[in-house]
Amino acid sequence: MAVTLLVPTALRTFTDGKKELEIAATTVGEAVTALADTYPDIKKHLYEDSGELRSFINIFVGETNIKSTGGLGTAVRDGDTVMLVPAIAGGALTVNN
Repeated sequence: MAVTLLVPTALRTFTDGKKELEIAATTVGEAVTALADTYPDIKKHLYEDSGELRSFINIFVGETNIKSTGGLGTAVRDGDTVMLVPAIAGGALTVNN
C-alpha cells in the first residue's frame, strides 16, 4: 500500500530536494518513520529526543489533521496523500502610538 508524502519546502533540504515521495505504509506513523529511515538527517526536525513527534509538526491525511483522528496511529489507504506542515512563527512586533 503506497501513500504520497508531501514534503514542505523548509524540509526538502533533507530529502535531496524531493517534494513528493511514494512510501509504503498502513499508518501515518509508518510513513513518517519510513521517511526518517530513508533520510536520517530529517529525523531531528520531526522528532523530539524522546521520540515524540515535535509539537509544531502538523500532519494531514487529505484535508484532515491527524491530531483529530488518532495521531501517528491514523490509518492510511493506498493512494492517500500525507502532508507534513511545520508551524511557522515570526514576524515583526509593531507598536502603535
